[in-house]
Amino acid sequence: MSEQAARICILGGGFGGLYTALRLSQLPWTKSEKPEIVLIDRCDRFLFSPLLYELMTGELQTWEIAPLYQDLLAGTGVRFCQGVASGIDLQEKRIQLHDGPEIAYDRLVLAIGGETPLDRIPGAAEYAVTFRTVADAYRLEEQLRRLEESDREKIRIAIVGAGYSGVELACKLADRLKQRGRLRLIELSDQILRTSTDFNREAATRALHERGIWLDLETTLAEITQDSLSLTYKGVTDTIPVDIVVWTVGTKVAEVISSLPLKKNERGQVSVTPTLQVIDHPEIYALGDLADCKDVTGQQVPATAQAAMQQADYVGWNLWASLTGRPLLPFRYEHVGEMMTLGVDNATLTGLGLKLDGPTAVIARRLAYLYRMPTLDHQLRVGLNWITQPVLSLLEGITQASSPAS
Repeated sequence: MSEQAARICILGGGFGGLYTALRLSQLPWTKSEKPEIVLIDRCDRFLFSPLLYELMTGELQTWEIAPLYQDLLAGTGVRFCQGVASGIDLQEKRIQLHDGPEIAYDRLVLAIGGETPLDRIPGAAEYAVTFRTVADAYRLEEQLRRLEESDREKIRIAIVGAGYSGVELACKLADRLKQRGRLRLIELSDQILRTSTDFNREAATRALHERGIWLDLETTLAEITQDSLSLTYKGVTDTIPVDIVVWTVGTKVAEVISSLPLKKNERGQVSVTPTLQVIDHPEIYALGDLADCKDVTGQQVPATAQAAMQQADYVGWNLWASLTGRPLLPFRYEHVGEMMTLGVDNATLTGLGLKLDGPTAVIARRLAYLYRMPTLDHQLRVGLNWITQPVLSLLEGITQASSPAS
């Protein structure tokens, strides 16, 4: 009798999980070695999250930044399973799914992204909107449309957190709402973008100022209600009216991971070796937001998309190596720079000796992200659309201008 193929289960289909699956599908397995690869995610679509902001301004469409897993995995041999993990039995090596079957594994990859905590401030869970998923973007879009169609003169939006997500979203919403928007960024520390470069921070500060976005630095949030929020600055608390509160700060590990008896750091992230294997569980690999990872040089690896993509390359290789009797490779993180969108016609790009902002950075950022999209087929579809769409829009404008008035 032939021996049953090993099964690799990848829990989470973000940058870490999907790119691991794709990497595994490309490696030179022999027929006898080739494992069954199962990718499990709660959603039916992958999200290229750095471009989520473009949905709010209509610059991009959902299919461009959130393609279906079934399309991305077609022809790879990877099986996609849509489901939510309710538990993992480490002894029996089984994953329990809500309203679904148990799935056994020989190797397990933990790649579930973080969740936004809304239990820190009274009223946040009830009234704040998070901005992490396509569903979040749709929810925010619905609230914006309702306000835009109303007769109110100003639309008041407060964004909690002046990190990358808060700053990028604020600029996009300001460009969308124009004179009608009244936006404010609320930040606990004394500056925006605390972990960014001076170049990016200065460019972002200019972009916020040009758009009239109010900055509440060194400010804490005391409470959120349906139409107001209370802010505390230097011991004084003020309550101001607001139409929408968007929460972009903080991340926590998913409950299904935090409940596992694995070694973790103080933030609940799973501790891994430089080969990205979970300590005391070499059959389990962890990467992305939920992993506490130091690379082979001892460098702490940040919880960013670019880090997760790099980790996925190593996890894929090390899974292949562990099943084919080859040596595993310790992870080496390379910081390749950072990019930010600062509105419809502005962005920044730093890295590889470059410092760009303005329209040039907008184009460079788009091209860089196009290159990083998960499959060549999707890159070609999106790239062709980006090339042809301006031409089609121009032709449509010419046609309308030349049409006789009715």
